[in-house]
Amino acid sequence: MTQMSDKSVKAGATAVKKEEGWWETVKVIVEALLIALVVRTLLFQPFNIPSGSLVPTLLVGDYLFVSKYAYGYSHFSLPGFLDLFPQAIPGRVFASQPKRGDIIVFKLPSDGQTDYIKRLIGLPGDKIQVQHGRLIINGEMVPREPIAPYATVNHFGRPEEAPRYLETLPNGVKHEIIQIDGDEGTFDNTRVYEVPPGHYFMMGDNRDNSSDSRLAGDQGGVGYVPFENLIGRGELIFFSIGDDTPAWQVWKWPWTVRWDRIFQRVH
Repeated sequence: MTQMSDKSVKAGATAVKKEEGWWETVKVIVEALLIALVVRTLLFQPFNIPSGSLVPTLLVGDYLFVSKYAYGYSHFSLPGFLDLFPQAIPGRVFASQPKRGDIIVFKLPSDGQTDYIKRLIGLPGDKIQVQHGRLIINGEMVPREPIAPYATVNHFGRPEEAPRYLETLPNGVKHEIIQIDGDEGTFDNTRVYEVPPGHYFMMGDNRDNSSDSRLAGDQGGVGYVPFENLIGRGELIFFSIGDDTPAWQVWKWPWTVRWDRIFQRVH
């Protein structure tokens, strides 16, 4: 009869433990990836701000979490393999209506692909107009209060102080806007827009430097945004870096990260 030595038994046990340890590590990694996928797909998705259309609320180089559950889910807010609605059938599940003043990420209606982020100004049935830089909702001029000028850059990239105001929407939401071109910019005098049922009117807080619902989609703007195109609501800035510094250049972070903006709520 062949007998196994103590050394052989110990070696075999060690091999089994190493194999079990390796398998446990793989399982932990897979579980972590699945959790991250679920969180990103159904709960919170990170977005970065590539343009200045929402200055001073959001800056180029801000990274924020968007709550995808805020308005329910449509085929625009879920990835293809979880697509609940064919492209030809509009709809949402667990739908919840957005509120005026929300910062919203949505798919550009003209192509259904490009992510845009703007502030919701007009609800279905609203009449929206801008006259001499003043926002008018359903025939009532929206109050605004002048505050300290905002240091920014003009359309030519030169430093400039822009007039800044605290605007109060009809539901009490207060937010800052800037008017780089004063009250007589390109889109500071518009026609009356009547928001269709199931659609929303979006604007940037940088009123003279924003492609938004004031310009129709076939003219290079946004136009009215259908409910199904909404991706989610901006919630929290989790990282922010100067717009001339790539985020991957970590050795520059001590000087280029906007530390005072991290963990700020989006409103």
